[in-house]
Amino acid sequence: MNRIRKIIKSKAFILLVLFVVLVFLNNTSLFSKPSGSGPALLAHRGLAQTFTMENIQNDTCTAERIYEPEYPYLENTIDSMEAAFDAGADIVEFDVHITKDDQFAVFHDWTLDCRTNAKGVTRDYTMEELKQFDIGYGYTADGGKSYPFRGKGVGLMPSLTEVLTHFPDKSLLIDVKSNDPEEGKLLARYLSELPEERRSKLAVYGGDEPIAALKEELPDMRVMSKATMKKCLIPYLAVGWTGYMPAACKNTELHIPEKIAPFLWGWPDKFIDRMEKADTRVVIVGGDGSDFSSGFDTLEDLKRLPDGYSGVIWTNRIDRIAPAYNR
Repeated sequence: MNRIRKIIKSKAFILLVLFVVLVFLNNTSLFSKPSGSGPALLAHRGLAQTFTMENIQNDTCTAERIYEPEYPYLENTIDSMEAAFDAGADIVEFDVHITKDDQFAVFHDWTLDCRTNAKGVTRDYTMEELKQFDIGYGYTADGGKSYPFRGKGVGLMPSLTEVLTHFPDKSLLIDVKSNDPEEGKLLARYLSELPEERRSKLAVYGGDEPIAALKEELPDMRVMSKATMKKCLIPYLAVGWTGYMPAACKNTELHIPEKIAPFLWGWPDKFIDRMEKADTRVVIVGGDGSDFSSGFDTLEDLKRLPDGYSGVIWTNRIDRIAPAYNR
């Protein structure tokens, strides 16, 4: 009887070892070759003024804490996007808010109070009225002693139409800043009028409700929200070790925090390869996900990336990191 038990235990141990080896081989990147094309670079809000992230909250006026300016660009402007593409960006991200006349203004903040010489929200004004405001009004690097961009931002707030017209063949990532499903529907109707080839170079992310509404009306659009991330990654964590790709992981976008990435089956090369085959874009962002604005902004930051990383890199300083990739 003892001999039989020993044989059963021995076989069980062998099966367990074989299972572990199978899982390892199916998910290790040791035998995978990274894409020879290298990573793609995503410029957050174009090439813009950056600021300290220390003790930042949702309502922090970041224009009041910028670093000493190194260049003349303001975030979410056509000039800043041009500068980002010229510096080597493959994708540029920008933010949109609805206007009083149902256009989309390219602007980040929930209110106009921080950066501009106006009060209220974009919904209070038409697009034409918004262009009269100075979007450089509130920027200061010395606690209010000087305002280097005051008077220089009048007319620089673009509409979504202007951005898409100015960059007809560039890859763009649109951030819907509200959580209003009606904005998602309106944006879906707007994007549906674009040629399919143009839409293929666009992606949209933002709050769960507008993204769900947009996806319902425009199923072929590449989108991302916290909800779509969970629908993909939770089942992937459960069964991804087999190589199975959950349906929710197809034709979407994933913004993966660097501290969470190593826990994903097949990270980095096999994971990215699986997602590419599912037509899903993998973007690595800085930190643990508590702040999705964190990026890889210095050459030192790039050392934290896996060797041969071939996904998309999120950066607030495209001018600093692009030279590392001969851009």
